[in-house]
Amino acid sequence: MEKLRIQGGRPLHGHIPISGAKNASLPMLAAALLTAEPVRVSNVPRLRDVHTMLAVLQSLGASAAFCGDNEVLVRSNSINNLKAPYELVKTMRASFLVLGPLLARFQFVEVSLPGGCAIGTRPIDQHLKALSALGATIELKEGYVTAQIDGRLRGSLIDMDIATVTGTQNALMAATLADGESTIVNAAREPEIVALANMLIDMGADIKGAGTDVIHVAGKESLHGCTATLMPDRIEAGTFLIAGAATRGCITINGGCHDLLDAPIAKLRQSGAEVSFDGDYIQIDTHGKQPQAVDIRTATYPGIPTDLQAQFLALNCVARGTSRVTETIFENRFMHVPELARLGASIESDGTTATIRGVPQLHGANIMATDLRASSCLVIGGLVAEGETIVDRVYHLDRGYEHIEAKLTAVGADIHRFNEQ
Repeated sequence: MEKLRIQGGRPLHGHIPISGAKNASLPMLAAALLTAEPVRVSNVPRLRDVHTMLAVLQSLGASAAFCGDNEVLVRSNSINNLKAPYELVKTMRASFLVLGPLLARFQFVEVSLPGGCAIGTRPIDQHLKALSALGATIELKEGYVTAQIDGRLRGSLIDMDIATVTGTQNALMAATLADGESTIVNAAREPEIVALANMLIDMGADIKGAGTDVIHVAGKESLHGCTATLMPDRIEAGTFLIAGAATRGCITINGGCHDLLDAPIAKLRQSGAEVSFDGDYIQIDTHGKQPQAVDIRTATYPGIPTDLQAQFLALNCVARGTSRVTETIFENRFMHVPELARLGASIESDGTTATIRGVPQLHGANIMATDLRASSCLVIGGLVAEGETIVDRVYHLDRGYEHIEAKLTAVGADIHRFNEQ
């Protein structure tokens, strides 16, 4: 079992390059199923979740693999299986994104009910509601969703009960090949929706309104191949900026994603950090000062992302004062609280809100990651803790952070991966 050993107490100083966005890469790779022509996506991070999505595509008969350091080529001209298996889908919820494209192009699909991080109930009802609105017949049987249509999907009004990102993405991809016009109401507005829409437009789709809560799609009979480039990963960028603030350091990141981080940057400034921009670069400089506690409330975009909640909570553990962190997206996303407490953090949680009383110093301990973003929060905890911290179950970390040890080592962290039998 691989673990991380961190010798904490070192402020981070230097430059960290930001990889392509994991949360944008997965739907964009799934979208390659909408055409028989080749699709190339560049700036793709080599992550566990990306490899899982490639394995899902390969299981369907597609040719899908890295053809360069960070470029993926997908050819879906030889699809010979319309069943996405439990063995793959159970490991990553985003695998469910093959549902819409396969149904739209092949009129039939079976996809296992999804898995992923154990951070609470993440229903698929909005995915199924959207496809039903487009004319699909849906059946749930023996752990699989079976969807089929007679002919093409039919353009329709898709009124989402909640603004779900993956639900919007599945609906959007399916609607591109529907007969007629579709309108997605209460659509998610995240930048990853816009990235997917732009790729689909490059494939010949007619889409308007992506990035707003109403998206209009005029269906086409077919789409063609394209070459796309992934946006920078705003969650990775936010994680490293928060790590810089928590360690009282000075970090510069690139990628040009400051316009995607308005709410997190505002909170970092509220914590006392100086944040400045220079072209595609963002710099956070704490001038060696202890951060000030900041209240955090997660929200859909453009609010504070739920994927940065745990990292801000770690920052508040070593901040001056008392803060409240409220989680509004997932009901079981404070599993990192007991692990931070092992480092000496003072936290009380009631299920949806955690109250944090900042302490001057955390102390190293053995801790265990429980999900992807919790793992990065525990790394931040280890970076600020005095002494040695061992983080177990770092496979969670590998789902969403590319070369994290190398990136942190380059800015002064003492962090090493080791394998304990």
